[in-house]
Amino acid sequence: MNNIVLGMDGSRWIYTKRQKTKTPVKIPLLNKAEFIIEKYAENPITIVSETLLPVLTNEKINLYLKEIAHAVGIKKNLTFHMARHTFATTVTLSNGVPIETVSKLLGHTKLATTQIYARVLDRKLSDDMNALRLKLNPKKDKNGSSALP
Repeated sequence: MNNIVLGMDGSRWIYTKRQKTKTPVKIPLLNKAEFIIEKYAENPITIVSETLLPVLTNEKINLYLKEIAHAVGIKKNLTFHMARHTFATTVTLSNGVPIETVSKLLGHTKLATTQIYARVLDRKLSDDMNALRLKLNPKKDKNGSSALP
């Protein structure tokens, strides 16, 4: 677990290099991620491979996802890439994580790549515009009249 270090904010972070590009990456760990890492700490595969999790190929992951989808009645062909897309859109962007942060988490070197990859969700667009509407509209009194002329 020498890839996990105490970050500047006092929480645990993963410091590693991207497999594809070899660029350094620092990722703060969420509680659920820490739990999963601890769960697999004594797994024989993680011990032998000296990794935080048992590493599987994309092909194997896709096979397992297909089995899971079949078991729960999902007709769609689930893939690792789809999981990455779901992380970008549903987990991060729809919870208010800025696209610049999502881009960094995904290892994209250009923001444009993330903008294409993770489309802005309608819900996020609606929430952002409603927040702007509240800032721009003057306060209203109990009768619905504007407090300003």
